[in-house]
Amino acid sequence: MGLLLAVSYSQEVKWMSIGDLHNWYSAAGCEIEVGRTGQVSDQQDGLRYPAFYRVQDNQAAKGLWLGAANFHDPVVNKDYEYKVVHAGPRHLDIENETIPVEMTMDGKYDHPNVFVDGDPATNLQYLDNVNNVDPSLPSDRRINNTVQTSIGVQMKRTIYAFSHPEHQNYHIQEYVFTNNGCFDKDCTTNYEQTLEGFQVYLQYRYAISREGMVYDGGWLPQSAAWGHNTMNDVIGEHPDAPSNNDQYYDDGEVIRGLFSWQGYHSDASFDNIGGPNAPGEGHLGAAQFVGVVTLHADTSPSDNADDINQPSTTWFITSDDPTTSGNDQYNETKSINEYTNYMTVGHPDLSQAEIVGTGNANQFNDPRTGSNPGGTSQGIGFGPYTLAPGDSIRIVVAEGAAGLSREMCYLVGQNWKNEAHTDNLPTSSALHTHMIDNYHRTSNDNNLYKNSWVFTGVDSIIKTFKKARENFYLMESGQSLPAPPEPPSIFNVTSGGDRIIIDWTNEPESGPGFGGYSLYRLKFKPDTTVFSYNVTQGEIDSVDETIATIWTLDPGVNEYEDLTAERGFDYFYFLEAFDNGTNDDIVLNSSKFYTLTNKAASLKRPPGESFDDIRVVPNPFHISARDLQYGVSAPDRLMFLNIPPVCTIRIFTERGDLVDTIQHSDGSGDEAWNSITSSRQIIVSGLYIAHFDMPEGNAIRKFTVVR
Repeated sequence: MGLLLAVSYSQEVKWMSIGDLHNWYSAAGCEIEVGRTGQVSDQQDGLRYPAFYRVQDNQAAKGLWLGAANFHDPVVNKDYEYKVVHAGPRHLDIENETIPVEMTMDGKYDHPNVFVDGDPATNLQYLDNVNNVDPSLPSDRRINNTVQTSIGVQMKRTIYAFSHPEHQNYHIQEYVFTNNGCFDKDCTTNYEQTLEGFQVYLQYRYAISREGMVYDGGWLPQSAAWGHNTMNDVIGEHPDAPSNNDQYYDDGEVIRGLFSWQGYHSDASFDNIGGPNAPGEGHLGAAQFVGVVTLHADTSPSDNADDINQPSTTWFITSDDPTTSGNDQYNETKSINEYTNYMTVGHPDLSQAEIVGTGNANQFNDPRTGSNPGGTSQGIGFGPYTLAPGDSIRIVVAEGAAGLSREMCYLVGQNWKNEAHTDNLPTSSALHTHMIDNYHRTSNDNNLYKNSWVFTGVDSIIKTFKKARENFYLMESGQSLPAPPEPPSIFNVTSGGDRIIIDWTNEPESGPGFGGYSLYRLKFKPDTTVFSYNVTQGEIDSVDETIATIWTLDPGVNEYEDLTAERGFDYFYFLEAFDNGTNDDIVLNSSKFYTLTNKAASLKRPPGESFDDIRVVPNPFHISARDLQYGVSAPDRLMFLNIPPVCTIRIFTERGDLVDTIQHSDGSGDEAWNSITSSRQIIVSGLYIAHFDMPEGNAIRKFTVVR
């Protein structure tokens, strides 16, 4: 809401996109509101989970503020009681404040070259820009980001992403802050001083999730798209005085974390926990829990032991608080307010979620400001530290997302919509019971069923935090997770006349304990659900072969001929290499994202042998049967079949108006047309004439469209 960007800017971004969690990262050190594209429709942009499916963004904005007390600024030759520099949640100045120095990505290996019919066909062409290959990396991908700030501190941010099946839904983010005395990228202005009260303050504005929001599905209230009804809870903020909902690692140490979910909204006409598609078939479009766990915070520059009392600040902040925009590093009044009332304010008695309870989160008013037009963000602050010249402190967090599987989102949501099978409740943990008792409105058994399942996501995000810490400890000891098989370097799909041929290189087979390949075929679109749910029977078909097919192939097989594809349909493929289970306590597979195609393959009919063989299919085309014709990916498609290898197809209305012209030159006997005129309009009902102009002569076919 109210996008108020302080300056125009353009910064480099890189994506982490090889696991189930995809996010973009800015060279400026923080991912601000609409900071990647500048488009209001991208209010929710990033932290995509589960990333295999479209519009799963949960991130609205982030902020990174650094502050110090009793500070001399040599740029303006002024002493400040408090000085604060900012990146986000709206303000960004990459020339004078948070100045990018380096942004590179290392990969354990590069992404494969993926082709469909000779064309590049992978999203990783632009979502996975690897600068250096290093097989010894502890992660699949590592971003190295250095930022010089105008508070005389250099920040090195290192981000790790993993494709291990149990560790692909979080990113570990390490921050090292060094008092280097530089105030610009080239250190032309340098001033040595001890930084007193140095504080690191991070803000997280989540909006869960994009699928049902105004710019996409449209079944949830508009303001949910900017996180108006986001709920934020904090755990582990008082290690010496734990609360009832605090959680613990297996060694007994308290988990220091925050997590967020979609809360109640006053404009929803239905119980909107989990974001069910109430106007549609009911599936849940916002069942994610997202959050951040603190893995390490130095006690001091001279004591690198983890300080269990960090973060020292966990107050929430209203997302449209005037302090979140119009920031000015040289305005001392603003810096004093930011430092004393936000960055170092300590811990509230109750979290925002605890205050809201079962109320409408979009109507929550911050007790400090009295209003809340834009929802609530969660802040965490680390410090205060004293940094002498050359001193550094290190902070490590992990950000993750979890929740119900896509299958369960459909099962639970459709059961809720149809009031079926709602007596099947999940096993409840103490934390899950806490969620139901405090954040579920007592209404009816149908809503209790849905919300009980949605709130199992809290256990999932806690499990994610534990996995992140386990992995972090491995990395700290110089070890790493067992590695899944490497993907092939080339994955190639070729459309043929009676088959689609898929082939790949054999690099995965050189890894330890190689087990084979799983080849997936998806009908209609690249994020087609593999499963289907029969709400009448209450059963999930885990592999619905009318829309998806999986072939298991032995080692040594590097080509497969798909002989079951149907003419006129779009098909997408991906390959997973898997091991035999000896490398870990589970079977490990390479990430689907390495080979997932984004261009359709389809059967190419051989050229027709006679003008008499030319057909238009379907004929007639009837809108009521569109989903039964060439599928959801091409609901308006007509096919011209048995045509010559080269011809010009002109389509006319019954009265002779030219609708469209198609140049057919690929040598096949097929040409698809999606009922779109040359002026990009969908054709209306009526009789149409297709004229085929060929080197050997001409032919005419008539077809009817009913809309």
